[in-house]
Amino acid sequence: MRLDDAYENMPYIKNGESYPARWAEDAARFREAAADRADFDIAYGPGERQKLDLFRPDGAPAGLMSFVHGGFWRMLDKSSWSHLAAGALERGWAVAMPSYTLCPEASIAGITREIAAAVSLAAGAAAGPVALAGHSAGGHLVARMTARGMLPDPVAARLAHVMPISPLSDLRPLMETSMNADFKLDEEAAIAESPVFMRERHDCSVTVWVGAAERPAFRDQARWLSEAWGCPLVEDAARHHYDVVEPLEDADSEMLARLLG
Repeated sequence: MRLDDAYENMPYIKNGESYPARWAEDAARFREAAADRADFDIAYGPGERQKLDLFRPDGAPAGLMSFVHGGFWRMLDKSSWSHLAAGALERGWAVAMPSYTLCPEASIAGITREIAAAVSLAAGAAAGPVALAGHSAGGHLVARMTARGMLPDPVAARLAHVMPISPLSDLRPLMETSMNADFKLDEEAAIAESPVFMRERHDCSVTVWVGAAERPAFRDQARWLSEAWGCPLVEDAARHHYDVVEPLEDADSEMLARLLG
């Protein structure tokens, strides 16, 4: 369809096809190394994919960081991203990483509700602030967590910072991709699930982050959210859609400094 190429990433990233296997290998090594301070496959709902992994720091957590993966709501799961917990753990934060039911089995609105359930459960694992980061479709999902009524009030009150990374913020263009055979979006559903149209939001800090070397469609999506919400937009020099999340591994990165304070 007309916008299929606009939202393609792999053909436009050098050695793009190598990234999924690399993510899975890095994540598996991290899980093995962190197994003694992690709980895997904690159920937050009855569905097969409604599970999260929780990584705990040494000592009492400073707060909870949750990372929500991308994949256009149609691909991947938590097992490819465990290594992205490294930086927050080093800074003393607990880290939750949920999977979720994929389209077309679930609607995007249904996935949003699943992530709300996952964040609500994970928040009980650590006192203090809650920080949310999500990549691509995951950026959409964490942005949606700021909607009033999405999270229980006691959890929403703990939101300290939300970072949509390369987010999908206006879902209407996706209606013009072949992926919509799985999304089944119409205009009304696309607007209802688009963060750019959210008006009733919790008052928490938000930073939109995007790679300066990303496809124009993703830079546009990030800019639209920043403009709609009046929040900062960081364009990370030389980062593309696949490596833009790598600073989460580094406790001293600017990304984590913004996210965790």
